[in-house]
Amino acid sequence: MVWRLVPWLVMLVTVTMVARVLTSPRDQRAEITYSDLVRELERDNLAAAEINSTNQQLVGELKTPAHIGTREVQRFRTTLPFVDPAPLVPRLEAHGVPIRATRASSSLVTILVSLLPWLLLVGIWYFVLRQMRGGTERALSFGQVGARTIAGEQPQVTFGDVAGADEAKAELREVIEFLKDPGRFQRVGGHMPKGVLLVGPPGTGKTLLARAVAGEAGVPFYSISGADFVELFVGVGAARVRNLFEQGKAHAPSIIFIDELDAVGRQRSVGLTTAHEEREQTLNQLLVELDGFQPTEGVVVLSATNRPDVLDPALLRPGRFDRQIVVELPDIRAREQILAVHVRKIRLAQDVDLAAIARATPGLSGADLANLVNEAALFAARRNKESADRQDFEDAKDKVMLGMERRSLVLSPQERRLTAYHEAGHALVNVLIPGLDPVQKVTIVPRGRALGVTFSLPEEDRHSHPRSYLLGRLAVAYGGRVAEEIVFGSDQISTGAANDLRQATELAHRMVTEFGMSDTIGPITVGEPGEVMLWGRETIPRRAVSPHIADLVDDEVRRLVREANARARGVIMANRRALDTLAAALVERETLDRAEVETIVAHATAPEPSDSLVACTTGVER
Repeated sequence: MVWRLVPWLVMLVTVTMVARVLTSPRDQRAEITYSDLVRELERDNLAAAEINSTNQQLVGELKTPAHIGTREVQRFRTTLPFVDPAPLVPRLEAHGVPIRATRASSSLVTILVSLLPWLLLVGIWYFVLRQMRGGTERALSFGQVGARTIAGEQPQVTFGDVAGADEAKAELREVIEFLKDPGRFQRVGGHMPKGVLLVGPPGTGKTLLARAVAGEAGVPFYSISGADFVELFVGVGAARVRNLFEQGKAHAPSIIFIDELDAVGRQRSVGLTTAHEEREQTLNQLLVELDGFQPTEGVVVLSATNRPDVLDPALLRPGRFDRQIVVELPDIRAREQILAVHVRKIRLAQDVDLAAIARATPGLSGADLANLVNEAALFAARRNKESADRQDFEDAKDKVMLGMERRSLVLSPQERRLTAYHEAGHALVNVLIPGLDPVQKVTIVPRGRALGVTFSLPEEDRHSHPRSYLLGRLAVAYGGRVAEEIVFGSDQISTGAANDLRQATELAHRMVTEFGMSDTIGPITVGEPGEVMLWGRETIPRRAVSPHIADLVDDEVRRLVREANARARGVIMANRRALDTLAAALVERETLDRAEVETIVAHATAPEPSDSLVACTTGVER
């Protein structure tokens, strides 16, 4: 605010200087003393005199110029040493000097010029007071929530623009119909649901569904993020909650959408920080508004979160959020529908098969698929094509799922050969162990942070995985490291298997502690050490399992990974010729697809392993 005063201060200085110039005397008369005046009067050298009784001044003119001090003076000005000029008048008359009496000038211009600096100061002071009052009003309006209002008649996203999520759309359509015609449901005793919570992984379209509700409902729709409620000052979030629901009630029937509900709806616990207290007060106010003493008839709260595990149980109970709609990752049919929606915005070549792309993209969310379509369009534009074709989509799929190629990273011949054997080991174990997902692509072109990638995809969507599948995945994870050790020796094992070891250890640990796939531990869920238990107002660390069970878990994890390592070694040792052929093909071509990998392995597969080797490789599944 200070910088705004600079122009006013410059104007004040300018006006003051102008006023001083305007109010300064225009008559350039020499200033002389009263003694010099008397001396010239006695010499009869005074031609005329003008007395101003108001400011005690006398101005006059000499008959002949006289040297007074260092100056030659004819017209002069002097200040009288007395207030009443009456004693001087007889002396002037005695010397025959014409006398004229005047009074100080007070013209309108002079008055305005003299008042102008003061008026300017008053104006600046008024401006400062207004700024201070505006800041105070803003401080007192913290409780006003900035919800974005979306009118129902405005063109918005509709359910026709949302592919997949059929169950979620059916639930939301029922809410919209209740808002449009509540009487149809009330005739049989039903009442409007107070809250609907959309739960699902990031990118599955929860916010898009809420926008579709805004386009379909035809009622006032208030959209806000959970983070908008939380402020530094305690009580502001609660005031914003009250203000938001007051807006919704005033325009009922209406819909309030709170995105990222976990930002304000976390579980309440003991805590002494101001931010923690502010969030809890905001949550308490939200609980009261959802199901308190004040009715919220005609207001439906729609929320979305990808972390339902951290929400407070009081927030999730029926009566507050009556419905929890799970928005999962799309299946193959939904992925094809989502792709069909997004390709409307680009030019598509005739050779693009959306069904094939949907089959090759399991686990991708709607946001990932939208990004894939956009990347395909960008690839087509870089290549100066009129439309995006199948190759553009293949390259876009690889970029989204595997990472961007780093052609600028030059590998030495030795490192290139080691990477080829590492990826060939993964691919060989994956092909020869039954029941695993087929290898789709093997490459030694660096992508993302990896120097090479072995990429496998299921033939169809998997929703559960048997124990044999997980054990096979463990063996595949160790295939690269085992291949390096067999070909180059244990002293030449590289750091390239670091991510493989981490994933294998994590999978083995989950098999033991979560999936109950250890005969030693049994079919139980084992907690993690170091969890926190709340006791009164203190937090006490505790060990969720006994030391004996923790040691058994460690032993079982080590056993699983060691057996997986031995199984991968047995497969590669028995098919060394296939490993060498795959590695040589990778060094020559850099990238192999599924058909090429399967053809190479089929032609180079060694004879069946001996009985002892079979016992070694299958003993892991006992």
